Amino acid sequence: MDTQPSHLNERGEVHMVEVGHKPPTLRFARASGHLYARAEICQAVREGRVPKGDVLAVSRVAGIMAAKRTSEWIPLCHPLPLTRVEIAIEIQPTGFLVEAQVETTGPTGVEMEALTAVTASLLTLYDMLKGMDRSMEISHIALQEKSGGRSGHFLREGDPDVDSRHIDEQ
Repeated sequence: MDTQPSHLNERGEVHMVEVGHKPPTLRFARASGHLYARAEICQAVREGRVPKGDVLAVSRVAGIMAAKRTSEWIPLCHPLPLTRVEIAIEIQPTGFLVEAQVETTGPTGVEMEALTAVTASLLTLYDMLKGMDRSMEISHIALQEKSGGRSGHFLREGDPDVDSRHIDEQ
């Protein structure tokens, strides 16, 4: 791991890292996060009984759009031509598990794009469901896997089962 702060220049000023000299390689990242919600909210989504419509489809589109615009959200991220963004949403007994997979062929990784996609998807789910329950909670947003580039492959180990936590029904 580098000990030199990569986003500081020789004067200690923040700058965007120069990646033009790095060869383009296939880059992949997978991130996930959870929206905890009461069982009746999960059931309403499963049965298509949400007043705002297909919340899962809108959430997936939000995640894709956010991944493509990550450099506008995160100040020092490079804009990247993404070759794939996939958002999967699993309805669980205690909420919704969102997973984003992002790929590019470029000089820098797509971890931030995957994390941004998950975050936007979760926020969209919350927004579309808040009329039914404002006590929902977003949690466990994390990078699960990444590959490509100088640092190689990363795979998160020992993550707690996000479905093991429950929100008290009110």
